[in-house]
Amino acid sequence: MLNINDSSSALPSALDDRSPAAATPADPRYAAKATEAAVKFEAFFISHMLRQMRSGTREMAGEDSVFKDPINNDMLEMADNLVADKMAGQRAFGIADAILRQLLPAAGAPVAAKSPVKTDNIAAPLNKSV
Repeated sequence: MLNINDSSSALPSALDDRSPAAATPADPRYAAKATEAAVKFEAFFISHMLRQMRSGTREMAGEDSVFKDPINNDMLEMADNLVADKMAGQRAFGIADAILRQLLPAAGAPVAAKSPVKTDNIAAPLNKSV
């Protein structure tokens, strides 16, 4: 039973090295975990896409079609997952790269100050009352 007043609670403290708050994008462990998670998400996305494509093919197939036969569905799903893992490992769709660009900003790149937007070439809103 978990005691609420226990000082060794299951929740990580903010000062713990293993807590997400202590991780920074410059930390190599954070970068490795972020990369692994991004590649796994891309694999999940590709696998889901292949599953939906196979489902659509099955629905459109005729009654006597090879694609309608449910005999090898388990093996085909395993093959789809392996193909998805391999494609995600090669970053074929670029989803992992897009995620990593957001999670891991370029090391040492200065953050540009926001420049004011020039309104010279912007058209006036159509719904603005004059």
